[in-house]
Amino acid sequence: MQAKAVRREKRGTLARRAQAALRTVTLCGAAAAMLGAAHAQTATCGDSADGFDDWLADFKQEAETAGVAPSVIESALADVAYDDAVIAQDRRQGSFHQDFAKFAAKRVTAYRLKKGRTMLLSYAEPLDRIERRYGVPAPVLVAIWGLETEFGAGSGTVPTFNALATLAYDCRRSEKFREELLDALKIVQRGDLEPSQMRGAWAGEIGQTQFLPSTYLKYAVRADGGAVADLIDDPEDALASTANFLRAKGWKRGAGWDEGEPNFAALQEWNSAPVYAKTIAYFADRLAGAGENGGER
Repeated sequence: MQAKAVRREKRGTLARRAQAALRTVTLCGAAAAMLGAAHAQTATCGDSADGFDDWLADFKQEAETAGVAPSVIESALADVAYDDAVIAQDRRQGSFHQDFAKFAAKRVTAYRLKKGRTMLLSYAEPLDRIERRYGVPAPVLVAIWGLETEFGAGSGTVPTFNALATLAYDCRRSEKFREELLDALKIVQRGDLEPSQMRGAWAGEIGQTQFLPSTYLKYAVRADGGAVADLIDDPEDALASTANFLRAKGWKRGAGWDEGEPNFAALQEWNSAPVYAKTIAYFADRLAGAGENGGER
């Protein structure tokens, strides 16, 4: 009887030890899961360079899952680095909150008006073809061209993949720019551009009228109807693509473009800031021969 009691006591002790060990394993597993979840959560975005490399490694896997070839991913993202200057630019956009008079005065300058009128003459034939095809008048297209890049002279020098990866990692608009970064890889995969050619504005826009990659994929067209558009070196392609975008956004042939007129909404699709859309309209009015306060075109 005493031996049985001893055996029962030993079995009880072993059972208690096993339960304690199981509780320890369970708690450790839960803690590890919590830590893993926390890591996954923080890896989705960040507000400094810390963690960017881990995030980029995860994004590369995501891009491959989305159908981008490993060779394209490597060629485009191998040397990508977090860019503090891009973040500084992103945080410094107060000009869009200026009143219209100040905003427009800085952008619709005597130089731009003179240059814009020269471009209307120099590109009269292709602009006429573009208007016949898309319904968007030359003054509107030239106004956008001048405001965006000084008629192609200032398209930007920021490496597009650095800019997009930085903004995709940054928490402020990470989801939007993850999609833009994927679309930029698709442009390379499609064979339109090499990664080294993709340089532009700090927010990832490229070309003479500054298309984001998603816009490029949807609306880039050749002015002559060919297969691959060149928005970087060919002004006619850039202007035709801009007209294609505006038509897709509801541009009405023959209608006005000032605030309150049918085509102003399409200009706001180009840039949602009302002050910018109003400046495009004002610049186009001046190029079309309207007076300071509007008038007949």
